[in-house]
Amino acid sequence: MKRRSVCHALAALSAAVALPGIAQPGRVFRVAWVSIDRADSRSPSLLAFRDGLRDLGYAEGKDIVVDTWWGEGSAERLARMTGEILATRPDAVVAQGGQSLRPIMAADKTTPIVFGMSADPVEARVVASYARPGGNVTGMSFFAMDLVGKRMELLKQVVPGVRRVAVVANPEHPGEQKELAVSQAAARDLGLSLHYLPVRSGEELERALASIAQARDEAIVAFADAFTLGFAKRFADFAVLHRIPAVSGWAAFARQGNLMTYGPVITDTYRRMAGYIDRIRKGAKPADLPVEFPTRVEWVINAIAAQKMGLSIPSSVLARADEVIR
Repeated sequence: MKRRSVCHALAALSAAVALPGIAQPGRVFRVAWVSIDRADSRSPSLLAFRDGLRDLGYAEGKDIVVDTWWGEGSAERLARMTGEILATRPDAVVAQGGQSLRPIMAADKTTPIVFGMSADPVEARVVASYARPGGNVTGMSFFAMDLVGKRMELLKQVVPGVRRVAVVANPEHPGEQKELAVSQAAARDLGLSLHYLPVRSGEELERALASIAQARDEAIVAFADAFTLGFAKRFADFAVLHRIPAVSGWAAFARQGNLMTYGPVITDTYRRMAGYIDRIRKGAKPADLPVEFPTRVEWVINAIAAQKMGLSIPSSVLARADEVIR
């Protein structure tokens, strides 16, 4: 009888202890949303992630909780918060961007981490491979090479006379050289010449813009990442002043005053990231969940920016865009 009682007690204790990544009856699954951005409860990416959870049948506060942590634009501040974030013992972490991912990944090798990032995650050494990430990290990469050539092609359609194109990119962004090589190949096919300008800081960006103006480049292709997006307004101001349109890969770049973007629907990607959390909650390991890529893309044209630069875009071209800002 004593032995049976002890076994029953141990079984009850095992059922009461929440194992990481495995749903426990009546237990709330806790997710830490970590972003370098400034605190924003209306963040489109965060709202899309929460919509994805609801689509999967989750009710926040009932069977899942999303705690939000914001770096307020500072990677150093976010790194200092890492211990505090992990002290809450989240069942999983969602990292918005590479700068949010790095400190969490360095500090914790067991808690499941799901990322959304613009870089090549293999080259960045975030995962071992796309198919078998290994470790405790997996997620969504916006690094889609098949969109690069199409973006150049659409630029040529919107600005038919363009011949000289400046490429502005952060050389420290993992995968940047791959994107440059694909861009160079696409440019050759389209009869364009490329002027490559590596940029790592605001000061280097100013020097690059001065060089673009001096060289009389006719358009700018800014590789899409958090750095580029952070200077979207500066690109827009320069473009209007010098009548040199700038294009990139994320819609927010066009919505901040630049001519055009063609690339993944970022909010759709974060909505899909909820699926990782669902699978992890049901017992899947990040090591076995392949890295996924965007499945929806959007072409955004800012007609207001075009007008300011004296560009006349054919109505047939505007009709094919997914969004026209007027």
